Amino acid sequence: MKPDSNNKKIYFASDFHLGIPTYEASFKREKLLIRWFDEIKKDAEAIYLMGDIFDFWFEYKTVIQKGYVRLLGKLAEITDSGIPVHIFKGNHDIWAKDYLKKEVGIQLHDDTLLTDIFGKRFFLAHGDGLGPGDFGYKFMKRMFQNRFNQWLFRWLHPDLGSGMALFFSRKSRYANNVREEKHGFPPIEEEMMYSYSLTKLDEHPDIDYFIFGHRHMPTDIILKNNTRLIVLGDWLTHYSYAVFDGERFELKVFEPAFE
Repeated sequence: MKPDSNNKKIYFASDFHLGIPTYEASFKREKLLIRWFDEIKKDAEAIYLMGDIFDFWFEYKTVIQKGYVRLLGKLAEITDSGIPVHIFKGNHDIWAKDYLKKEVGIQLHDDTLLTDIFGKRFFLAHGDGLGPGDFGYKFMKRMFQNRFNQWLFRWLHPDLGSGMALFFSRKSRYANNVREEKHGFPPIEEEMMYSYSLTKLDEHPDIDYFIFGHRHMPTDIILKNNTRLIVLGDWLTHYSYAVFDGERFELKVFEPAFE
């Protein structure tokens, strides 16, 4: 993707986690996201959503997940206008398949992506399970990705399956919130995505930007050779996003979230 002479921009956001902690809070956040999309579509060249858009998403063969009508409609409107929207699978929406592509027109990414944007080299990923260690999570992720296990889950009634998934997700999010309030976020240097980025940078020294979601703390640090590691934050607490115009890359906050 080459620089655009009409001041077009690339937008990045992650971790909306629609569906939690309550229907009311999620619905309010969804409407806020619509305001953001309406604002950025005026000059967007492309939009990258880096995972965990939904706190739970499962595509049954004939059943559509309840909710999120405004978001899906807005994304369809944006893609219909010719603006590409990319969604990377996160650990909460790992079971996204072809529905979003067929009905909404988004480009769905299962894995990492190394790509050129406006003449710069970008490494894009949700960020979960990268790097050394965390074997328990990696084993669980393989279980979730197993086609037989997905087939078994599909036989659960959608009310039961969705209810169970959201229940355990809320418990996990509550535990994480308690831990973060007590201990704070660990330094980014202790995160697996940090060591993973350094290793990947040794393999591809031409990378200019690493862009991740997953870790809910907005982060922007220099690795080496002026390569930047960006963690986008979330829309549960920070309402953060990033924008790149070909020259400057900035982490920002959507100010209407605090009005």
